[in-house]
Amino acid sequence: MKASIEYNKQQYTIDLSKPLDISIPIDLSKQCLNAWYIDDPKISPVVLGDWTGSVEQGADVNFNNIAFNPHAHITHTECVGHITKEFYSINKKLSKFFFLAEVVSVTPEKIDNGDFIITKDAIKSFIHSKELEAIVIRTLPNTDKKKTTRYSNTNPPYLLQEAAEYLKEKGVKHLLIDLPSVDKEQDEGKLLSHNAFWNTQEEIRFDATITEFIYVPSSINDGTYLLNLMVAPFENDATPSKPILYKIL
Repeated sequence: MKASIEYNKQQYTIDLSKPLDISIPIDLSKQCLNAWYIDDPKISPVVLGDWTGSVEQGADVNFNNIAFNPHAHITHTECVGHITKEFYSINKKLSKFFFLAEVVSVTPEKIDNGDFIITKDAIKSFIHSKELEAIVIRTLPNTDKKKTTRYSNTNPPYLLQEAAEYLKEKGVKHLLIDLPSVDKEQDEGKLLSHNAFWNTQEEIRFDATITEFIYVPSSINDGTYLLNLMVAPFENDATPSKPILYKIL
């Protein structure tokens, strides 16, 4: 199922039958992905009096409640409403869903205080001459343990403010990364990279998004792809999302 797409006056061909899913689901059959010091997600059948919403327990249908936090438990996409006093909804601010994206693999650099950081120079070498709407950052080393890691109190790698500012200056609107946050786990609430990317101190970039907790399998090569950034329709600062890459033929 091939499609030809015109983007910035260039023609691109993709095969819609070969999507590359880079999302992490909530899967209670294994150890759950988790961050930000909260309990695991819960999926359980509704109980109404003597009726339990489980076919295994005699009901006609499975009818489950799901309790989760998009920032802590699943691939999610957020808008500037994540860090503003005013309420802004990702469901309102993200109105387009296909973008040209660059997948880049970056090894975070260890600095004197023991932190691992992603610098401007590490990203600049990949995209300095390209016009892109989206960047997909895969950190190295890369293993599928990223889908079940317990991140709380581990001080994961993060993006330096200078790197976020560079992406903003390059016109990148959609930043996707395989970490729980673009910022340091404990940073006294400064959220330097979030603020820099969304340009909160000047003209806010309301149409820019950050997607965290992706997983890009090693079988996906670095390079340019078409990205379909699908989000669940929640009126909230963030929502579960399912980013899909398509190889350009």
